[in-house]
Amino acid sequence: MQTSSPITLDHLIGNKDVPSSSYAELRDPGRLTDVVGLIAQGDAATVDAAVRAAHEAFQSWKKTSYEERAALLRTAADLLDAEANAVVEIMARESGMLVGTNKAEIGMAANIVRDNAEAGEEFLKPMEVSDAESWVSVEKRPIGVIADIVPWNAPIILTMRKVAPALVCGNTVVIKPAPTAPIGLTLLLKKMAALFPAGVINVVHGGGDVGHALSVHPLVRKVSFTGGGAVARQIMKAAADGLKGVQFELGGNDPSILLPDANFDDAIPKILGGAFRRSGQFCFAVKRVYVPSEAYADVVARLEAETDKFRIGHPLDQGVNFGPINNRGQFDFLKGLLERTRASGATVRELGTVADPASWDNGYYMRPAIVSDIAMDAELVQIEQFGPILPVVKYDSLDEVIESVNAGELGLGSSLWTRDFDEALKIARRIEAGMTFINNVGTSRLGQKNIPFGGVKQSGIGRESSPIGLREYVEYHALNYHK
Repeated sequence: MQTSSPITLDHLIGNKDVPSSSYAELRDPGRLTDVVGLIAQGDAATVDAAVRAAHEAFQSWKKTSYEERAALLRTAADLLDAEANAVVEIMARESGMLVGTNKAEIGMAANIVRDNAEAGEEFLKPMEVSDAESWVSVEKRPIGVIADIVPWNAPIILTMRKVAPALVCGNTVVIKPAPTAPIGLTLLLKKMAALFPAGVINVVHGGGDVGHALSVHPLVRKVSFTGGGAVARQIMKAAADGLKGVQFELGGNDPSILLPDANFDDAIPKILGGAFRRSGQFCFAVKRVYVPSEAYADVVARLEAETDKFRIGHPLDQGVNFGPINNRGQFDFLKGLLERTRASGATVRELGTVADPASWDNGYYMRPAIVSDIAMDAELVQIEQFGPILPVVKYDSLDEVIESVNAGELGLGSSLWTRDFDEALKIARRIEAGMTFINNVGTSRLGQKNIPFGGVKQSGIGRESSPIGLREYVEYHALNYHK
């Protein structure tokens, strides 16, 4: 049964809604009979119009002062907070994410906008030095039109990590939302764009052909992408012909390492929150847990007991705290991975309560699974599952854990659990990752402002957030006056 009329979503170019000759249906992943939206489908001509609008706007936007840009971004942050309630339910219907999760995401996104506006003041100041012979100034300039290609799993926060630093540095943007979660994001971006001069923020919808057109367009100076490694490689090849810059935030296979002295009462709920938030569909989710042998049986039992408390169903149904998988491709991959893991001899326990068994087959539903008695080199341990299947690995030697953690080509986040601060630092510095969280699975508010978000190896190129993230959106112009 359809819950409401589909939303028709056009492109946004130069602060105007631009219709398309074709629209694609977007269905609710938790209620597949429900068409949530009709999404405009762009092409190379649409991309060209959006990029040219952004390029034209850049000519004046780059001349505005930092103070003016920062003031507009702060107003935009307030707008995000004010508009959150208007979009959180449609976001749940298009993405499968819980309403509370969407509300928290928009709040974090608003803070990201504020943080970048604040960081820009010091960052954009030129470096000046002089001696008896000369004067030198190293100045930061905006790059131009930035193409932002964003995923479906946390679209608001991941978009603001790109848009906010780009705008505060004086760039303009063309955003391509994910085809399976564009509505809430675009509704917010349209309201946000109205605060800025026409063409500063533009949105084009579509699939891989739109992403390719952005990557090769001669007026796009940099491509910022969050998603998977396979698509990142395609973008990098496409961008190479124009010698464009790229910034990638890609996947992770984040380990959570429990030390023998860890506070298990504190750690276990946090680890599960880090593993199963968004039904496991976010880049720095906990994707494998390493537990000392002497505590293994107890920890597995606790993880299973806590996981069994989840209630799986549609995110708008009362009492549900675990939503569906976002799309058919990821759903099929996870089901196959679960079958192979079970066939390998590992112990697989699918847990939680199904809220509405009659509707189960009308959505991409999975019960969260705890997997125990699994080897360190098992497929599930060594790849990014991006879903609600959590392997719990027994260890006797911490050196063996570090070797297992570092063996793969992903290195985004990681977490350690111990009461010993010095030991935590010693171990953390051996892990090949962009971030290590100690006694939690994410950043504190202080961390959100100061940690450059990103990974090493195949987990990305460059960083987002913090003053370091602003470096992605400037070029340097050096002046040397000889006295």
